[in-house]
Amino acid sequence: MKKICLLTNDVETTSIWFNCLRDETGLKVLQEGMPLLLDIYSKYNIKSTFYFTGYIAKLYPQIVKIILKRGHEVASHGLSHKKEHGFDQMSYKQQVHHLRESKMILEDISGKEVIGFRAPALRVNEDTGKALIESGYLIDSSIASQRFDWFMSFGGRKKLKWLSSPRLPYRTSSESLFKKGNSPIIEVPLSATLLPYLGTTMRIFPLLTRLQHRLLNLENSINHKPIVFDIHPNELIDESNETRSISRRSDQLFAYLFQDLIRAQLKVKNLGHKALDLYDREIKYFMQKNYQFITVREYVENTFNGSQGNRSV
Repeated sequence: MKKICLLTNDVETTSIWFNCLRDETGLKVLQEGMPLLLDIYSKYNIKSTFYFTGYIAKLYPQIVKIILKRGHEVASHGLSHKKEHGFDQMSYKQQVHHLRESKMILEDISGKEVIGFRAPALRVNEDTGKALIESGYLIDSSIASQRFDWFMSFGGRKKLKWLSSPRLPYRTSSESLFKKGNSPIIEVPLSATLLPYLGTTMRIFPLLTRLQHRLLNLENSINHKPIVFDIHPNELIDESNETRSISRRSDQLFAYLFQDLIRAQLKVKNLGHKALDLYDREIKYFMQKNYQFITVREYVENTFNGSQGNRSV
């Protein structure tokens, strides 16, 4: 069986330096971060999946178009990355609206059907699976099985369900993305070893990430679980030439301390070309281990199509 590595990218206007959403950061992502990311994928002949917020796609449509020329997949990261638009706190009706609007924006720009979704900040609730079905999606990648965020991210309580979620990709329950079932939605969980395996961890704890990728490679040799890595092109830009002020996103003191102040200080480590060098190292590791790099959609088509009684991707 082929060893699979799914390199995925969340594209939004989030400024890591200022801890807020900024249109100016979105422009830097388009002009600086995305070209670096696309060049490294071309260097290794990698096909990847990009999850765009509808907001950045509508603001800078070219950011979607430039990945299509390289053969990458367009997927949805919701309509907005605002804290108040977390899918774990929006109503079912609001979720459907955000999913449909995002899908429409991305399909209008790309000319291709969009069937993949990843929730902003990975925040979902029991209505999200049903909202995805109603909105015409078939693939989700919002669950990070066996990841533990402590108090460091928004929606932390609901994310505790990650600890008991299936580790291998699975067809979800219509009642919950956290459980197996017979719904049309295929869940492709992000890789984690309690700590998430993604760009932030790679930049903050590069030595620990080396241990992570070895553990994940060992797991793959046992159960063939695909490696699912998540990076943001805004990690490849550097805004440190601007005077920094950390935006407060929470009114609660405890949440502000952990989710804004402490987290914001940690997350600025190794941004820009330093992040690119670290990412290059991760890619090389899996290249040397003979992994195949494909899109999330290709993985699902190859693995789940032909299942009895379910709609194919």
